[in-house]
Amino acid sequence: MQIFEFDTVVDSADGLDGQSVPPLVFKWLEEQCLTPDERAPVWLKLTSRKGRRAIQFTHYVGVLRAPCGFQIEILPKIGRHSSRDQARKKLIEMLICLRGFRHIKTSNADLQTEHMPLLEVFLRQFLEAAGQVVKRGVRSDYSARQANLSSLRGKLLMAPHLSQNLVRRDRFFSEYDEYIQDRAENRLIHTALRKTLGMCKAPGNQRLARELCFVFADVPTCTDIVLDFKRVRLDRGMAYYEPALEWARLILQGDSPVTGAGKHHAPSLLFPMEAVFEAYVAKHLRAQVQQGSTLRSQTSKHHLVSHQQQDWFRLKPDLLIEKGRQTCVVLDTKWKLLDSVKGNSREKYLLSQADFYQLHAYAHLYLKDSGNVVLIYPLTDSFTKPLPVFDFNSSEGLKLWVVPFCFESCRLLLPEESSLDEYLFYEQQHS
Repeated sequence: MQIFEFDTVVDSADGLDGQSVPPLVFKWLEEQCLTPDERAPVWLKLTSRKGRRAIQFTHYVGVLRAPCGFQIEILPKIGRHSSRDQARKKLIEMLICLRGFRHIKTSNADLQTEHMPLLEVFLRQFLEAAGQVVKRGVRSDYSARQANLSSLRGKLLMAPHLSQNLVRRDRFFSEYDEYIQDRAENRLIHTALRKTLGMCKAPGNQRLARELCFVFADVPTCTDIVLDFKRVRLDRGMAYYEPALEWARLILQGDSPVTGAGKHHAPSLLFPMEAVFEAYVAKHLRAQVQQGSTLRSQTSKHHLVSHQQQDWFRLKPDLLIEKGRQTCVVLDTKWKLLDSVKGNSREKYLLSQADFYQLHAYAHLYLKDSGNVVLIYPLTDSFTKPLPVFDFNSSEGLKLWVVPFCFESCRLLLPEESSLDEYLFYEQQHS
């Protein structure tokens, strides 16, 4: 089943028009919404439709699978005016920009398979990364072992030797080093393979998972996943392990590679679209800044207030353009849909007053009330060109621009009359 952000689903037993899910799946989703506040998922909420219970999804995208195996793919809302396949492809392209997902291969034929569920696509990527580890060699390492042996090996441990072998002179309780594949990196991959085997439904993925589990059969699974990730040590020549370990981290540690998706007992990969959009814009703009300028992301140099010799409320703009040590432009991405037609004092293009307050605070501390701040929104049919400039009444030298980001050209559409092209390669607005 494929839906978009903020879509609503109902129980198929209610007989309502629209998107419906089986009663068992609806009951499970409802149970997730009714969990205690501290554990309630943020990716869906209870609502009503025509007097009946309904579930509305929020700004998280990706794939969700119920315990019964029913899968729901949640696509970006900008795909409503295009085909679902295009929206799905664009989502995968955007996910590559997220930390931990850079190992997705868009050239993989599986990504072009329209009928393969998104979760199966992700699992296939991990299986192929683990397969590369096997092809290039599963590394071994020296590991300390203790055992009661028939011959002395390594160092004799006197205390356990005397307690266990007081009347057995043919035994030696020894500690020794053994060169084996039982190391943290292999345990993590094996554990992720076992979990993947229980998650995947596609015959090809199941076959490959079983083959890889057989290769790692002599490697024990993790008893403490968190501790094993701390023990990861990629020695010289082990860079080929990195993609498989990145995928293993996503599969084993929580349900979302970005914190805040909530906890639930189902194999899922969910991503907040704000973070996905920010990472996507940052990746492409970084290569488009003019020579001599630098684009920085998630920089936090200032706090909003100081109190009793402590700094409170860190101000962290999404993006900054700097020349040397001087900040020239502050940019913030917003995953919201604007409407250029609604430019009256009541609707205000669907802009948020809170976003303007936020940018004003950034400008005051990062630009000293003089320069350019930019709000970046996705390009849509209702928002195809930059809005007229906004002047802050508190400062004559401070301007705020609201510009669209084009997903086809992967560039900002800048105003024709602005100083922004001093810092970014100029992209003339289409008429």
